Amino acid sequence: MEKPKLHVVSLSGGKDSTAMLLRMLEEEMPVDIILFCDTGMEFEGLYHHLDRLEAYTGRPITRLKSQQSFEYLMLQHEPKRRNPELFGRIGFSWPCPRNRWCTAMLKTRIIDRYLRDLAKEYTVEQYIGIAADEPQRIREFHYPLVDWGMTEADCLAYCRERGFDWDGLYDIFSRVSCWCCPLQSYDELRKLRKHFPYLWEHLRWLDKQTWRTYLKHYSVEQLETRFAFEDERVREGLPIKGKAFFDALRERLREVEQT
Repeated sequence: MEKPKLHVVSLSGGKDSTAMLLRMLEEEMPVDIILFCDTGMEFEGLYHHLDRLEAYTGRPITRLKSQQSFEYLMLQHEPKRRNPELFGRIGFSWPCPRNRWCTAMLKTRIIDRYLRDLAKEYTVEQYIGIAADEPQRIREFHYPLVDWGMTEADCLAYCRERGFDWDGLYDIFSRVSCWCCPLQSYDELRKLRKHFPYLWEHLRWLDKQTWRTYLKHYSVEQLETRFAFEDERVREGLPIKGKAFFDALRERLREVEQT
């Protein structure tokens, strides 16, 4: 007997998946479940956005969340180690390009488990909000934004026209994902430090609790030194690029480490 179809919209909460959901509803495409997976490390403005989205659409958002928090997995979890160099290390520590455990354990596994349960009774049709100008990410499933030719810029404009502003997050950042992500650019981290000092202080605290530095070449404390040094040079009318800057920065980092 053929299973009934269930149409599941994967909602990250960002501009692309939001635009996809809104247009699907406006075009009266089938939407049975709106699925959001919470890492626990999202900006507060994103949670506010989800509440507004529910009110605007009149549709409930199914919110999934791991029983193990990001901070527990990062700082306290004791995984089985295969690399002898990591024996005795507690916690996964910071994610890195080669080990994005946060995505795997806090999102992918949680979503996959939920969808597997649904697949016992339904043929699940999953809709993913990948924009038309990021085709390198396309693999399978349904991608309405690609079919519609909607770019990332189109998606943001589409959402803004309908009154969504994410508490100004997209006025600051190019992407709205986990605020603590080590895969952010230096520019995004500068903005985090400037606009969300309380989150920046929590980032500094987290980095002091673990064994892998936040970035390959910088701890968060070293980033604080660098960004403060940049601010100082800007006030003095000095450049924050080039050999002279980096020579001076290395000297400043040495001075701070010696104090």
